[in-house]
Amino acid sequence: MAGAGTKRIIAIGGGELKERTTLAIDEYIVGLAKAAAGERRANALFIPTASHDFMPYYNTFHKVYTGVFDVKTDVLLSVFKEPDVEKWRGKIAKADVIYVGGGDTVFMIEHWKKVGLLPLLEEAYHSGKLIAGLSAGAICWFEDIYTDSLKTEDGTQYAMFQGLGWIKGKISPHYGARMLDFDKIVCYNYQRALAIEDNAALVIEDGEVVGSITSGGNAYWLKVDESGKLTKEKI
Repeated sequence: MAGAGTKRIIAIGGGELKERTTLAIDEYIVGLAKAAAGERRANALFIPTASHDFMPYYNTFHKVYTGVFDVKTDVLLSVFKEPDVEKWRGKIAKADVIYVGGGDTVFMIEHWKKVGLLPLLEEAYHSGKLIAGLSAGAICWFEDIYTDSLKTEDGTQYAMFQGLGWIKGKISPHYGARMLDFDKIVCYNYQRALAIEDNAALVIEDGEVVGSITSGGNAYWLKVDESGKLTKEKI
């Protein structure tokens, strides 16, 4: 059983909050947030950097997390505002879960570094603050990530990119749509990788994958043997 100081990430491969396709995963996240909050009302902080602070995305998050689960929500905006590290620090301190939305992964990582948000998130993670995220918000924490946020010279839609490296390994979100291409990359370049379909999530504790949650999708370990054969192990 994970302790109070456990470093925990819930990494959601994709899905549509608006259509509530990830609701079973959201319920799991909310359960952890409410356990952390105890007798007070749980607070969820939404970070929409990857969508360039697209406010309708936050509004959808609020409708689900407050309307369905009775969790108080707040939003951390950093793209079109002057950096305010102390204000951000206060929002993060109040949060029982930090939820990072989807969008442009590469922009998000570089922006966090530029404006000084990344150290605050890293501090929160190491203190045991629950982090959850979808798509960009799921994969950014890993060493190597398969993303469509890069403009490659050869016109390839997807490419590998160096993530934050908090979690070891290689990963792809939206695996149902990217399966063939990602499988080839794994076969030619790696021995092991993670893949998460839409409406599925990995549960990561202290840097290790300890399980998965499904709202209709699955998560897999991809492994390549000495002969080059790829096998898929459902998590």
